[in-house]
Amino acid sequence: MQKLLDYWTARSASQRVTLIAAFALTFLAVAGFAWASSRTDMALLYGGLDGAQSGEIMEEVEKSGVPYQVRGDSIWVDAARRDQLRMTLAGLGLPNAGGAGYEILDGMSGFGTTSQMFDAAYWRAKEGELARTILALPNVKTARVHLAVPSGRGYRREVAGTASVTLTTNGAPVERAQAQALRFLVSSGVPGMTPDRVTVIDSVRGVVAAADELGPADRESDLKTNVQRMLESHVGPGNAIVELNIAVQTEAESLTEQRFDPSARALVSQESQETSDNSTNQSGGPVTASSNLPEGGDAADAEQNRASSSETRQVSNYEVSRTTREVVTQPGATRRLTVAVMVNGVPGTDPQGEATLVPRAQAELDALRELVASAVGFDEARGDVITVKSLPFAALSGDGTLAERAGPLDRLDPNSLIRLALVGLFALVIAAVVLRPVLRGRAEAKAAPLLLDDSGPAVPGLPAPAAPIGMAMASGVADLPGLPAISIAGPDYDFTPPPAQAADPVARLRELMRERQQDSLRILSGWIDDKEKA
Repeated sequence: MQKLLDYWTARSASQRVTLIAAFALTFLAVAGFAWASSRTDMALLYGGLDGAQSGEIMEEVEKSGVPYQVRGDSIWVDAARRDQLRMTLAGLGLPNAGGAGYEILDGMSGFGTTSQMFDAAYWRAKEGELARTILALPNVKTARVHLAVPSGRGYRREVAGTASVTLTTNGAPVERAQAQALRFLVSSGVPGMTPDRVTVIDSVRGVVAAADELGPADRESDLKTNVQRMLESHVGPGNAIVELNIAVQTEAESLTEQRFDPSARALVSQESQETSDNSTNQSGGPVTASSNLPEGGDAADAEQNRASSSETRQVSNYEVSRTTREVVTQPGATRRLTVAVMVNGVPGTDPQGEATLVPRAQAELDALRELVASAVGFDEARGDVITVKSLPFAALSGDGTLAERAGPLDRLDPNSLIRLALVGLFALVIAAVVLRPVLRGRAEAKAAPLLLDDSGPAVPGLPAPAAPIGMAMASGVADLPGLPAISIAGPDYDFTPPPAQAADPVARLRELMRERQQDSLRILSGWIDDKEKA
């Protein structure tokens, strides 16, 4: 302890500060490594759950004794036991995001259950089963299904109901094709329901329309995306801006038109009537006895008159030619389309010779306009307008920047980076503490022969040493004539003399004797003993 105290008092102020800083850094590094090694590595168990689901899961986690943390709407547990805990919770039916399914019917008994109660439980089970199926989609986070099916009892023949599906995704929007698939899924699971009676609702975007139910906003977005992709393939990403507006018909209109053509006749009906009449008239003579006889008597001599007539009548009805046309316009039809396209300029030089962006050639703009007209379905008779201009951009849009390749450090999480920094700092401290004394000892070994030499004046009353004292002390043996070899091996000390006394050998010897008092006493004692024996 005395040697440590002597070593501490012999140090300068800067050396003491360096030692304290090195000790503090080493202590902090060791404490940090101990804390990191004893800290539990946490991993995400479940996230984005509602309060009821989180409460059920936390209750089971507390029963298992696994350490956990609650961070917002996420539950973090020990990473080593995360997978085992998930399997255990799945065996218990947690988390139950889709609601109850057909197991509701298992708990119903025939006693005390009315038909209305059974119907309500059945449709509730149907909703739960459909929600479970929808939750199997990779981008669906939560799902709720509501069925509105009227009762089919009585004289009602049609039992077609309606349904709505509410979805919450993990960030990816619900596409129209996916919404159409969900319509067929729900309508196929409910008897008598058609896909057009199912509504799919995204919690962020609202109602998701099918392919045949595109609204103006959806059609504008699709057309804008198509035109943007086509232009950027030629002018480059971020060098084209497209704005599109569709004016739609908002009211229903019915138009009936009738046209008459006086020069054309149309036969409506034709009636023909033919009449014929035949008559015979016979005039008799005077009435006599012979005329009453069976033979007729003079009847043959009587005169006969015959008459016949025929008549034909035809009636034809004609009407003037008439054309009737009825046009019904429903809401949603495209009434007018306007497209504005602005493309960036090309590199060029201004009149002063400086590099700048100049507008593109008119021939190139005309070609781009034809491509845009074909892509959006341009109809000049409808009043559509397409404008294509080339203007230098003030700054490129952020959408056109290319993604940089992620480096190795980007794949590490902040905890890993902190651990690497602590390991590097600890390695530097250990290297400084271990290598510093070794380098210092080498420097002292080189500088020790220069402490004292035989070129300076001898000390009065002391014999001149046969070898430099610095050499003898550096080697651990004093090779003085007539004196036994005395070992002065001890701890490493700094023998570097002050700069002011480096030129005076006597001052250097005094400083050395002051610092090495024990060794100096041993040498002097040896000399005194040798003189008494002599």
